[in-house]
Amino acid sequence: MSRAAGARVRSGAAEDTRATTVVIGLGANVGDRHAALDAALASLRAQPDVRVIACSPRYETAPLLLPGAAPQDRYLNGAVRVTTALEPHALLDVCLAIESALGRVRRERWGPRTSDLDLLFALDADGAPIRVATERLTLPHPGLVDREFALRPLLDVAPELAGHFEGAPRS
Repeated sequence: MSRAAGARVRSGAAEDTRATTVVIGLGANVGDRHAALDAALASLRAQPDVRVIACSPRYETAPLLLPGAAPQDRYLNGAVRVTTALEPHALLDVCLAIESALGRVRRERWGPRTSDLDLLFALDADGAPIRVATERLTLPHPGLVDREFALRPLLDVAPELAGHFEGAPRS
């Protein structure tokens, strides 16, 4: 993976200690990937119930492909740490609306995408991991420990979560 930019913390922003903390993975491999991630970040910042606390560096990564799938362009991936009063399914709806506004059309599993926003990990107001297992959402994100393209940016914005991923691959 190549590192494209340093982690940034929103200056002057203090985390709401009673809000849920969520790390959202960002990715794109179609079109202007940097512009797509910039637009996704701007859309998150524009949400009244979402506060962006930190942004990871961006990494260029190889796509995950299903056996027999057509080749794809490389991804640009990153993560943002947010605080929110939204419950996880409501935040998922916000992310899906942003993807749609940025031109994402879901045609195939693990297919090319103009934008991808995934809820990776969430902590409640007391700092305990939030676990969700529904048809629409699984938290922590399934396969996270095996996906360096998601885990590395997550740990950039939430290094205190490293203990949750002992034994995970790192480079």
